[in-house]
Amino acid sequence: MAYVLGFFFADGSYDVNPRGSEYFSFQITDELLLTQIQLVMESNHKISARKPKKVNENTQFRLQIGSKEMCGDLRMLGVLQCKAYTARVPTVPKKLVKDFVRGYFDGDGNVWSGAIHKERKTQHHTILTAFTSCSGSFLLGLQQMLYENELGRGSLFKNKTAYRLQYSAKDSIILFNLMYGGAIQNGLFLERKKIVFKRFLEKKNNCGRSSTG
Repeated sequence: MAYVLGFFFADGSYDVNPRGSEYFSFQITDELLLTQIQLVMESNHKISARKPKKVNENTQFRLQIGSKEMCGDLRMLGVLQCKAYTARVPTVPKKLVKDFVRGYFDGDGNVWSGAIHKERKTQHHTILTAFTSCSGSFLLGLQQMLYENELGRGSLFKNKTAYRLQYSAKDSIILFNLMYGGAIQNGLFLERKKIVFKRFLEKKNNCGRSSTG
């Protein structure tokens, strides 16, 4: 559930309709991950599919759950309507930080790996990770949470549309070990993001063996 909460802060919404009914929902393009979230929440609510209106868009999958009790729990954790701009990192037990961070990363994080200094004779292969949010307060809290788990401070800045917390290669490797180290319950992670880390580490290890070989 720590993963689901982290993912909710990234890609979830909490709403109250005119009749006072409360519900929260997820809407993403990854049907498999949404099905896994549905299973761990033991929900029998249907996942609906919204076909793209444009050729270059992906199908959106939506899981909506009406529960005053669970919405009350979310409010106790600081979730408000229009949370995108007001979100703050909740208190998360240390043993669950890895799952909460991985959940948020799968929703509003990204990882990039590739060559830099291409104009030089010797190119350098690196990896960068980043988290984005419309709430600067949320990223400040996340920055502190990660700092308490052996990452550096990274670089926090605002672009035209949102805030961004970015980490260089050294901290990205620490982040990888934090998010994916040890057992992961119910397979809750996006394989396409994890594999970027794994390919970088494999290339890094291969280069290390070649230089000493």
